Amino acid sequence: RSVLRSVFDEVIEVDTLDSADSVRLALMQRPELGVTFTKLHCWTLTHYSKCVFMDADTLVLCNVDELFDREEFSAAPDSGWPDCFNSGVFVFRPSLKTYNLLLRFAAEHGSFDGGDQGLLNSFFSNWATADIGKHLPFLYNLSSSAVYTYVPAFNHFGRDAKVVHFLGATKPWNYKYNLQTKRVMQDGSTSGSFHQLSFLALWWNIYSASILPLLEKLQKMEESESEECKVTDKEQPVCEVEQSGSNVHLSEPDRPSEQLVFHPAFQETSELDEVAHSISELSIHFKPEEPSPEDERRKWEEGRMDYMGKDAFEHIKKKLDAFLY
Repeated sequence: RSVLRSVFDEVIEVDTLDSADSVRLALMQRPELGVTFTKLHCWTLTHYSKCVFMDADTLVLCNVDELFDREEFSAAPDSGWPDCFNSGVFVFRPSLKTYNLLLRFAAEHGSFDGGDQGLLNSFFSNWATADIGKHLPFLYNLSSSAVYTYVPAFNHFGRDAKVVHFLGATKPWNYKYNLQTKRVMQDGSTSGSFHQLSFLALWWNIYSASILPLLEKLQKMEESESEECKVTDKEQPVCEVEQSGSNVHLSEPDRPSEQLVFHPAFQETSELDEVAHSISELSIHFKPEEPSPEDERRKWEEGRMDYMGKDAFEHIKKKLDAFLY
């Protein structure tokens, strides 16, 4: 949170469980939509006249201020079903009236896909036909995966992409990254296409150059504050006074051994522990274990070639030249 606040003008924490009674009632009727109701909270930001919502797995490649020229509800077509919009990026106007209507609609009708995208498409059901001006170009919500990408179109229009969306269960932060080679490390469970790998590398480059230093700085500050919070028990013992005639004897009981008192925050797990753990996963391997020929053949048969690395065209050409010449 501290890092977010150092970057953004306003950070608002959303906790569905502590929200209004209407939300709790809707959740009781549709408990499977818990995460969805969290996204709906964006309509409560009524101190803003217009907003652009962006999923956490999107990456902005250039200035997109022109999105504020659009009206509610503007979104890009979904690559899987273009008559529906993808809810990863959309323009909206905060309104408590719309918010309450969405809650009521969700409680009564649910979502055809079990998430926010199905709910919002059902609520804004005329998006596909009412106003073409509310159809954002696909470049504002470009899928990073070749599974959903029309490759020739990407080759032609991809250079103008404005927002990349990392669709799917595997997100950029689930990969490992080699800080020395600046390459994304992938295994069988995190394979990607050429285009996806290039966007993944960009995400990690931005993270390592701009975000990681902020996290490291915060961690050092917390460690420094924790050291300062160490104090010693300097409580002075009470002296016992014994008077005998004209003589006064001061007897001081044995001083207790020095005690260390720690600030509670120092004893608790740091908020950055999970981040630090992720950082520790950053790969610095210089010589990864070579896969067996059987593993290599299986990857080719499954279409998981490393086009950016050992399976690049120039390496294949060298291999062929070695046999032919």
